[in-house]
Amino acid sequence: MFTKILIANRGEIACRVIATAKKMGIQTVAVYSDADKDARHVKLADEAVRLGPAPSRESYLLADKIIEAAKQTGAQAVHPGYGFLSENEAFAKRCEDEGIAFIGPRAHSIAAMGDKIASKKLALEAKVNTIPGYNDAISGPEQAVEIAKGIGYPVMIKASAGGGGKGLRVAFNDKEAFDGFASCQNEARNSFGDDRIFIEKFVQEPRHIEIQVLGDSFGNVVYLNERECSIQRRHQKVIEEAPSPFISDATRRAMGEQAVQLAKAVKYQSAGTVEFVVGKDQDFYFLEMNTRLQVEHPVTECITGLDLVELMIRVAAGEKLPLTQKDVKRDGWAIECRINAEDPFRNFLPSTGRLVRFTPPQQTMFQADPSKKYGVRVDTGVYEGGEIPMYYDSMIAKLIVHGTDRNDAIQKMRAALNGFAIRGISSNIPFQSALLAHPKFVSGDFNTGFIAEHYAHGFVAEDVPHEDPDFLIALAAYMYRRFRARASGISGQLTGHEVQVGEAFVVVTLGHEGNNHYHDVSVTDFENDSGSSVVHVRGKDYRISSTAHLGSIRIQGSCNQRAFTAQIERNRPNNPLGLRISHNGTQIDAMVLTPRRAELLKLMPYKAPPDLSKYLLSPMPGLLVQVAVQPGQKVQAGEKLAVIEAMKMENILFAAQDGVVGKIVAAKGDSLAVDEVILEFQ
Repeated sequence: MFTKILIANRGEIACRVIATAKKMGIQTVAVYSDADKDARHVKLADEAVRLGPAPSRESYLLADKIIEAAKQTGAQAVHPGYGFLSENEAFAKRCEDEGIAFIGPRAHSIAAMGDKIASKKLALEAKVNTIPGYNDAISGPEQAVEIAKGIGYPVMIKASAGGGGKGLRVAFNDKEAFDGFASCQNEARNSFGDDRIFIEKFVQEPRHIEIQVLGDSFGNVVYLNERECSIQRRHQKVIEEAPSPFISDATRRAMGEQAVQLAKAVKYQSAGTVEFVVGKDQDFYFLEMNTRLQVEHPVTECITGLDLVELMIRVAAGEKLPLTQKDVKRDGWAIECRINAEDPFRNFLPSTGRLVRFTPPQQTMFQADPSKKYGVRVDTGVYEGGEIPMYYDSMIAKLIVHGTDRNDAIQKMRAALNGFAIRGISSNIPFQSALLAHPKFVSGDFNTGFIAEHYAHGFVAEDVPHEDPDFLIALAAYMYRRFRARASGISGQLTGHEVQVGEAFVVVTLGHEGNNHYHDVSVTDFENDSGSSVVHVRGKDYRISSTAHLGSIRIQGSCNQRAFTAQIERNRPNNPLGLRISHNGTQIDAMVLTPRRAELLKLMPYKAPPDLSKYLLSPMPGLLVQVAVQPGQKVQAGEKLAVIEAMKMENILFAAQDGVVGKIVAAKGDSLAVDEVILEFQ
């Protein structure tokens, strides 16, 4: 067994590998870029080596620097995590040649299966069902359009070396095929250093279901059941679960056996994933093989009770798999939500900056300890006060729950999301809560088009109907009265002008453009309990109790004898006198006033925000990589104006209406902040 390993990665996966290495008594070496010098994985490792500047092509993608770091520190093995060099055949070969164990498959397996074009050909030879498509590299956008026409729209344009949704577009017509090819090629070149593109038929209403496989150097391969990964946004997974609520035992076995057959064909060693697209009649087609550990591996660990990172390390050290196919368990139901640094209310634009608050829910399951079951696990590479840099992907944590069945897992996940407090940057937690509450998700009736179908116009607060909206109003009134009660006890108040607590209030929920709603409530104490009140709203009583500290964002308690977890904030910039209440994905901004003050508020005129239509503003922090127009140029609605790169994705900004470009304010290469002016219109 190794005594020291180097982790050639960053973020939560680097921390995840360190957890298992520590359990096994193996020392760890972290590598880092300048942007990550204070990152969590650097603090957790026994040693750390600087690679270079922040961009990944100058740090985490430098194979020579990583090999040099391994030699310098005496690391006998390298774990590549996922992304970066994890599926780079040349890097795996370099490690082998230098006498450093690569904790992953052998280079020949990566070459055969990591390359999507080669793997499709190999799957055809192995008589595995494959999707119709063109399996050779395509020379240019014109050829891409001709091929797409031949296959028949819609088609999927994919980078051969792609992964994680990068270098992938779906085209429904010639224009989208032409533009999509160019975008894919640029993204693939920047992210993977390989710009080969191929095209295949896009199966409509598909499910994305993948099989986890595990092989050793003795020719043994097992499959560890499946993961359902159909809940995706722009081809990036959002929620994963194991097992799938869709496939039958017979389909599971058939998919698993095909995955094993494919892995054996390339003498696969280590953990890997065979991805399938599954039709509505449970017909399945080989999609690709990921020759690495997957982001969503924790859900498989939950239902099988296995530590996949430990098994990868043992196989790389030459050990035999400790289990056969009949030993593989399927226990309970696991769900994973990817918590991303993005603003769901601003079309999921990347959100970078300092984590002012990062308080995950209480963990009862831990990395590297699969003996703990039926609880909550958080995999993360960040900490409160740390920075979310713009150079890497947007995932800041993975929230995993394990339930006795699917409904139990959904309930656990909703409660855990309610208690996950993140401030300073925006996160997709409200969107995750909305997905988990959607009747189609709860019933298991969904496919990869689920988000595009149900949130076609983006995500707005109104997309999250709360099962009991009056509870949010009651909670606002309850908390406000507790704040008033505390204020009334402050010493030194002017006689005759002391703070009066009162029982009658009006909760004003703030709407768009001054369209506010007024709710009469009364709040009275009950049972002489500190922190317990009855709130009367629209003919209903809410008996709320909580011992939460008044300064905390997360509040836990009971309402009408049912437990709840919610988040409450005061003194927000856009509502300094009010409260923001968040629960089950629904968010309200409210002011709690005396009846007289509520009457006066109704008389206040609405102040409209300034007209910013004459400016193109940066919708996110990022790097301005292109300004596509010149001063004096006439532009039409839908025309490309600029391109911003953030979190490894290119974001194209289009003209919202016809106009004439006036002054160009920002220049190519500038680092932009949110709402920074890029150009002005005449």
